Amino acid sequence: MNQNETSESSESIDNEEKSLIEVEQAQSNSEKKNTSSGLGENIAGLLCYIVGPITGIIFFILEKENRFIRFHALQSIITFVALSIFNYMLSAVPFVGWVFSSLLSLLTVALWVVLMIKAYQNETFKLPIIGDIAEQQVNK
Repeated sequence: MNQNETSESSESIDNEEKSLIEVEQAQSNSEKKNTSSGLGENIAGLLCYIVGPITGIIFFILEKENRFIRFHALQSIITFVALSIFNYMLSAVPFVGWVFSSLLSLLTVALWVVLMIKAYQNETFKLPIIGDIAEQQVNK
């Protein structure tokens, strides 16, 4: 083999590798769901829960098309507003209410972590009743 044949052969291999890389990138881009925010679907779903109903409202307003993100945003809003109201009502009851309010706060933190993990794993994790309400609203 002469030097010209070797350089042509290596150039053709380089071109094939580049085209394979481009095809793989195009496939991975098409597999990612589009979001209005430009974030990955799982990241945006996680962020819906990060500051409770505040980020839920932000993502619900910003995201018009992606049902996954809209579902998690609505579930975040409904869940954490309801838990906040219930916790406030419990804390108004002396002694017993304070104990239950503290327990509810711990359970809220645990639920918050679980919901963020599930959203990051691209799961549409529906809470009983609240998840159904959120899903109905998103499907309208």
